[in-house]
Amino acid sequence: MNAPARDFVGYGRNRPQFEWPGGRRVAVSLVVNYEEGGENCVLDGDSHSEVLNSDVAGAAPRPGRRNLVVESHYEYGSRVAHWRILDLLRECRVPATYFAVSGALEKHPDAARAIVEAGHEVVSHGARWIDYDGMPEATEREHMVRSLDALERLCGQRPVGWYTGRVSAHTRALAVEQGLLYDSDAYNDDLPYWTDVGGRPHLVLPYSFDCNDMRFASAPGFNTPDDFAGHLRRTLACLRREAARSAPAMMSR
Repeated sequence: MNAPARDFVGYGRNRPQFEWPGGRRVAVSLVVNYEEGGENCVLDGDSHSEVLNSDVAGAAPRPGRRNLVVESHYEYGSRVAHWRILDLLRECRVPATYFAVSGALEKHPDAARAIVEAGHEVVSHGARWIDYDGMPEATEREHMVRSLDALERLCGQRPVGWYTGRVSAHTRALAVEQGLLYDSDAYNDDLPYWTDVGGRPHLVLPYSFDCNDMRFASAPGFNTPDDFAGHLRRTLACLRREAARSAPAMMSR
């Protein structure tokens, strides 16, 4: 097994004492996931249809068959929602990190250009939006290289970060092997932290399923925009209060 040993201690009671640039208490990383077109689909040679991240309650994989409803939900994200989100980010003057599945952006190159032109960061979200658990290490490596090469071609710059989501035991070691500066395949802290991978220091920027709009499609989750916004406001207020009390910088993703 290449996966790291579990760490139940982390920073412990000795949390880092530092400030974000400008003396800020909290750094907020806003993430947009671009997966539409990279999900499981028999048209792309997959064995079954996709079940995750759609508004279809109780969707089940259909072996060897398409699910046209789920496919249509994913198409909306690429055809319409992508542009609406870019407009909203521009209106609010907020920079974002795009977790981009390269196979998805290859089906919509203009979307990739628009992300870069707007000044957002592009992180590789894998070659496909599929489960990499159990995939042979050599195949996952080939997918990783293919994804980084494709995003460099589409965006004009090679990504320095990585997030698979549905990882294998090899993912982090492969990311380090490719020279990536950080990955976000962890959910175990509010702060970035260093870890050792094969004797090399590697930065982890934890992600969160808590402050995440995927909870509109999962239970228990958010029912209204006010639910989501209220949760985000309370989380930010909590982190600011803790930062003021204990002085460490906090981070929310």
